[in-house]
Amino acid sequence: MYRWALATAALAIPLLGQGPPENQMGTNPVPAEHIILPAEVPDPIEPFNRVMWSFNKGLMMDVINPTARAYRFVIVKPIRRVIRNFNRNLLYPGRAINNLLQARWSGARDESYRFLVNTTLGVGGIFDMATPYKIPKSDADFGQTFGYWGWKPTCFIMLPVFGPSSERDTVGLVADTAANPLLYVSPYSFNKNNPLTYLGAYSYFSYGAMYNGLSDSVAEYVRFSESEMDPYAEIRLAWTFAHKNQTTDMRVMGSQDQPSLDTVRSALFTYQDPEFPVHAHTRSVVIPTTGRRLPFSYWLQRGKAPLVYVLPGLGGHRLSQTAVALAELLYGKGYSVVCVSNPFHSEFMERASSAVLPGYLPVDAHDVHVALNEIDRRLTELYPGRIGPKALLGYSMGALEALFIAAEPATNHPSLLRFDRFVAISTPVSLMHGIAKLDEFYLAPLEWPAVERSKNLENTYLKVAALVKEGLNPQTNLPFNSIESRFLIGMTFRSILRDIVYSSQRRAPQHVLRHSLLNLSREDIYREISRYSFQDYFTDFASPLYEGSGELKLNSGTLARAGDLRTYEVGLRANSNIRVLSNHNDFLLDYNDIAWLQATFSNEQLTIFPDGGHLGNLFVPEVQKAILGALPTLLDPKP
Repeated sequence: MYRWALATAALAIPLLGQGPPENQMGTNPVPAEHIILPAEVPDPIEPFNRVMWSFNKGLMMDVINPTARAYRFVIVKPIRRVIRNFNRNLLYPGRAINNLLQARWSGARDESYRFLVNTTLGVGGIFDMATPYKIPKSDADFGQTFGYWGWKPTCFIMLPVFGPSSERDTVGLVADTAANPLLYVSPYSFNKNNPLTYLGAYSYFSYGAMYNGLSDSVAEYVRFSESEMDPYAEIRLAWTFAHKNQTTDMRVMGSQDQPSLDTVRSALFTYQDPEFPVHAHTRSVVIPTTGRRLPFSYWLQRGKAPLVYVLPGLGGHRLSQTAVALAELLYGKGYSVVCVSNPFHSEFMERASSAVLPGYLPVDAHDVHVALNEIDRRLTELYPGRIGPKALLGYSMGALEALFIAAEPATNHPSLLRFDRFVAISTPVSLMHGIAKLDEFYLAPLEWPAVERSKNLENTYLKVAALVKEGLNPQTNLPFNSIESRFLIGMTFRSILRDIVYSSQRRAPQHVLRHSLLNLSREDIYREISRYSFQDYFTDFASPLYEGSGELKLNSGTLARAGDLRTYEVGLRANSNIRVLSNHNDFLLDYNDIAWLQATFSNEQLTIFPDGGHLGNLFVPEVQKAILGALPTLLDPKP
């Protein structure tokens, strides 16, 4: 069965890395005692795999996704669950055999108990009666068995339809098929005097079982593949550690860091209705400065309603998990919602950015404003009378860009869209301070002894895979010490930087990188880009570009001043329609930043929660209530 769900689920807490950084590139290189990231499964046939990934993506998006919508409408969720239960129960022999081959005696026992209970009390397996009896599952396949016997995968393979695999697991897939009882039942012969031939109907069922499973996971696959800048690289990494046949040490060795641990909990904030992203309408508008079409996604109320534009954080896509979760929250309370990608995402960079690369706040925010203006004009034409008051809600980097728009009306053309409210969630005050913290977090593993570093990093990755497999919820105790939680954040943002550099240099090379930017073969260029920190990005890429073009004369003499909210303090103080929500222990803010926010905004405008890290408390009802409360004047009491 196709394993998209496994590969994408392991990205609930993003973990990305592309080989070991070296110490001879960039103006702020990684120290000589550098970090060696855990190795992924080698990918010597990357061009073939990326072509196959594109084929699978087309199949999922153009065939499976549209037909699955109709399938889910006709075959309701309880029936789909019955089909999954029945199919899993039928495949018991393979799980039992592989548990035994791996000497997992308790696993074989538990699966045997489950099969017995579900076959009898569960009416042939259509109901899962073993789970209420707390009989655990013990999934096992031949790929795991071969790993247990010592076969280490040496080649990542993207299989058609079946997705991520390796030479080991491909052979295992063949063996799993041989262990399927339905393989030995012919659907084409029927003898009413032979009861076994009645089982022939099961063969037809097996062909539909794969599609049944895909029908529930395809929507998340589509959202994931559209929102990530390089989903292939992310799936390869996630698959590597989800399939490691290795013991994970879930202990917390050392003290924990609450700000970064709270931040990791941002993965808990997601949309509640799995169908909500599917209900989004997606259109595009022509951006005057580029002449290209920028997509946007929206959920519109049936009648006239206030409209909230949601601007994601650094590298965020319009369909990223946090953006869609905020859209669901707002839409459920009567707002229409539009989501657009952040200027640091390749979609916006390549279609709507007037600059070669992002990083200069006045240009980035102005490009956002121009794009939102065109979107608003298009929606007003399409839905006359249904667009009410308008608000701009940004989080993280999107909040910084939203506050620039709020503070600089004098620099905006009079014809651009005006907003009735600005809501900034977890905004940084100084962009340069924020990137310095991200670079610092990435280097956190240097606190480990060199001889332990590689092993500890690999175990950190394995912890994430284990947590996702078990399932995350607000009560989950995250088993990360201070080094691990900080590294997870730093590594996540470092991967975003990789994609930003790749996308910008593919459009307009600055001849800083040595390797060629090949679309189907990215290993070498990714390895080179991974040597650059955020500080290197601004020093080696952004500063030369903007200094050479004279853009820095707009508001300040440096990128640092242009990316600091203090530069726009007069405009921010003058705008009473701003609302800011932050956390005292947000690692992007220092004590002076908190003091400045309190001095600049009134008590009515500013809400600061005691904890939550950076975006780590969005799932908390009190915080969600505050977000909605930041827009009270926009709601019509009689919609």
